[in-house]
Amino acid sequence: MTYERRVTTETQEDPAYVPPMAPAVGGTRSSSVVERAEVSPSGGEMIRRVVVLIFGIIQALIILRIVLLLLDAREGNAIVSFILGTSEVFVAPFEGIFRTDALSRSGSILDIAAIAALVGWTILEMIILWGVNLMRRERV
Repeated sequence: MTYERRVTTETQEDPAYVPPMAPAVGGTRSSSVVERAEVSPSGGEMIRRVVVLIFGIIQALIILRIVLLLLDAREGNAIVSFILGTSEVFVAPFEGIFRTDALSRSGSILDIAAIAALVGWTILEMIILWGVNLMRRERV
């Protein structure tokens, strides 16, 4: 993980400071140094985080689709309908890869296309993260 660290140094003089064991007459000035460090993720790290978030949402939708179809969830429910409809966009490119897209048994459906989509989107995420990591090499 790459973080950018920015250090700011400020020198402040305190006119009211009197050092110990020194005469109060003529007052000696002292200076203090204040150092502030700001640590924040680099641009490449932020891009990596956004990519992981987007693909995490896609993968979560596909996993929920697989589980809901396996459990024979009622498609009339608004939440189930939303998840199945939204995940269909990400599963559609993977339909037709295998001879059968789904296996069904007594209402339960194992969506083979969704499993292929999950693997496909994960491989695409790894390729994109590999490209992002090439662009965000650490400075020496």
